[in-house]
Amino acid sequence: MEYQHIRHCFEPVYDSKSRVLILGSLPSAKSREEGFYYGHRQNRFWKVISLLCECPFPVDVEHKRSMLLEQGIALWDVISECDIIGSDDSSIRNVIPADIASLLSKTDIKAVFVNGGKASAIYDKYQFPLTGLKAVKLPSTSPANAAWSLDRLLGSWSIIKKYL
Repeated sequence: MEYQHIRHCFEPVYDSKSRVLILGSLPSAKSREEGFYYGHRQNRFWKVISLLCECPFPVDVEHKRSMLLEQGIALWDVISECDIIGSDDSSIRNVIPADIASLLSKTDIKAVFVNGGKASAIYDKYQFPLTGLKAVKLPSTSPANAAWSLDRLLGSWSIIKKYL
């Protein structure tokens, strides 16, 4: 596979009542194909969020978006554009960061969480100097992080509940 230049292809999910921001790195190839965040059926993001929020598992984009907003969760990615091979975060280069500071100024977000190590590193490098808001790194919900069981993910991700 070769590098592709990818531009983030969908808007952040948020409204004025959002209290928590969860950031990924960049939508995977499958998510870009599906047209929404965490579109790979083996990614455990939607399972984790629905269990933490005690909501039914969302089956389509409309339900995913409404569940997030009803729970006060904003969702976006730290990268606006980059070069990447497929969906391999470790191949990311030539990053153009997303405008997280602008989103924060439009909301009542009190806590930022990042889904995985690459999102955390990019947030710390590009976003923290602009926002001054530390992000809490959570273990990736990606199927590539198979060493983490669903129960173990839920244990780590449960920290977001205190902000909701």
